[in-house]
Amino acid sequence: MVSKSFHMLLYHPQTSQQVENTNRALKRILEKTAVENRLVQLNELDELRLDAYENSFSYKEKTKRWHDAHLRERKEFEPGQKVLLYNSRFKFSPGKLQSRWSGPFVVTQAFSPGHVELIGSDGECFKVNGHRLKLYYEGFNETEKEDLTFYSEET
Repeated sequence: MVSKSFHMLLYHPQTSQQVENTNRALKRILEKTAVENRLVQLNELDELRLDAYENSFSYKEKTKRWHDAHLRERKEFEPGQKVLLYNSRFKFSPGKLQSRWSGPFVVTQAFSPGHVELIGSDGECFKVNGHRLKLYYEGFNETEKEDLTFYSEET
């Protein structure tokens, strides 16, 4: 009978009441610390999430300020102005010495959201987005040229 109980103690510790009580106590302690650790981890995770949200919010604000500071001022076109139209077909390969701008066209009417009505040299009217336009500066006339004379110190 002694050998049987010794065998039971070695290979089946659950049969011993003292071992069972110790195991239950260890289990309770581990569960308690696991729950506390889990709560601490959840709190840390929540803090990290809030920090990430604040960082993304400040990043968005800085990006918006930078973007707004680098915006070009809006192009305002008046009726009667001459403009050049960007030809988007030549965006990737315009060809050698071929301009991407066509025109000049005359502005007939400017609408509020940035659309502009143009008239071509053939008299055809059409509407385009104002972002595709730039002002056309006419060249100098022959009468506006100044005659410059250079004097040397020898004469």
